Amino acid sequence: MCLAVPGKIIEIQDLLATVDISGVTRKISLMLLPETKIGQFVLVHAGFAIQAIDEEEANKTLELFKELEQYTDDDK
Repeated sequence: MCLAVPGKIIEIQDLLATVDISGVTRKISLMLLPETKIGQFVLVHAGFAIQAIDEEEANKTLELFKELEQYTDDDK
């Protein structure tokens, strides 16, 4: 199973971007989405932006991840 996480582009330099994923920043490649702009949300998988998404969809997905985190915290 593959999992992609939504992140917001906060900086771009050539084909490398810095994304914010729930307060954590990561460097990712924009090779697959070279037209991406600062402020856009993308799905990140294996260090690559693989699809642009809107902010609403990104927030829904991040909320679902938070819900899943509650279940794993309860199991400890």
